[in-house]
Amino acid sequence: MNGFDRRGFLRGSALALAGAMLPRPTRAAGKLTIVVLGGTGFIGPHIVEAALARGHVPTLFNRGKTNPQLFPELEKLRGDRRGDLAALEGRSWDAVVDTSGYVPIDVTRSAKLLAQRVGHYLYVSTTSVYAKLDRPGLDETAPLATIDDPTTERVTGDTYGALKALCEQAAEAELPGRTTNLRPGLVVGPGDPTDRFTYWPARFDRGGEVLAPNAASDPTQFIDARDLAQFIVHALEHRVVGTYNVDAEPGALTIGEVIDASRAATRRDATATWVPAAFLESQGVAPWQDLPLWMPAHGDNAGFGQVSVAKAKAAGLTWRPLGETVRDTLAYYRSWPEPRRAKLRAGLAPEREAAVLAAWHAQDDTTA
Repeated sequence: MNGFDRRGFLRGSALALAGAMLPRPTRAAGKLTIVVLGGTGFIGPHIVEAALARGHVPTLFNRGKTNPQLFPELEKLRGDRRGDLAALEGRSWDAVVDTSGYVPIDVTRSAKLLAQRVGHYLYVSTTSVYAKLDRPGLDETAPLATIDDPTTERVTGDTYGALKALCEQAAEAELPGRTTNLRPGLVVGPGDPTDRFTYWPARFDRGGEVLAPNAASDPTQFIDARDLAQFIVHALEHRVVGTYNVDAEPGALTIGEVIDASRAATRRDATATWVPAAFLESQGVAPWQDLPLWMPAHGDNAGFGQVSVAKAKAAGLTWRPLGETVRDTLAYYRSWPEPRRAKLRAGLAPEREAAVLAAWHAQDDTTA
């Protein structure tokens, strides 16, 4: 069970099953009461806005440290899911959306407390739970990442995926048959603090020669946070339970399409120069980190950009046009103060990009 305590899992499942037979909160006609664990970070506000647009009643539970000014009209419960859950005690909701669980002990704590107070627990996980993306069409049955110490609470690049997999299991153990685990890939759009998608429209907004990775036909995959939010609300409304990859359709997006859409949205005088993967590697240019959204599709990443979302599509997942995501992300980027725009958190720094392009052109000159 991926390092999970099997006896504890089974024991918790039995207890939760017995509890599930007790009376549960019932859904009000056409309206859900929803407690969001988090709710003011990146995807949280999109979820709250989607719920409000559908006439539901969200309550936010968080520490009040991230964007506390948001949603002044909503009920806000203060606490810390890492220990102080007192504000949730004695309350009932139709559903809970957990956007902030990173270690299983925290998810167990909140799910156990809410098991008899909610009818539905939706946990936002990640496609990083998979051990490898080594084949196209990988679906929800693929092997999961494991970890030597499942009790660790240290979230790193090496532990993140395995811990999220254990979080999924923790939620299901406390609310068997009443849990939804959603596995998005890269979540993008307005509000994204990572700049991984934002890098491309921001880079074309600067104009000039743009370093583009390998080939325009290379696949990529991501989901607009607003599409994820709408599917979350849809899943709550229709009691969609189980585990779902939530991403773009495999084959629907390429890095070339992202670059074309970014160039079209900015309308700057910019050109893309496509540089082969082998040369980028020789220059120490790291896929994904230095050139976001792109990864050479081979080895353990042979299925990159091609994860199956057939199950979620059948359950109601929909997508907006790429151009809309790019335009709205560009508008978000342009709203930043200049110092923030000048130092993106992902992608090549301007001087580094110029050096790699110069090296590429120098190679062309010597082989001409």
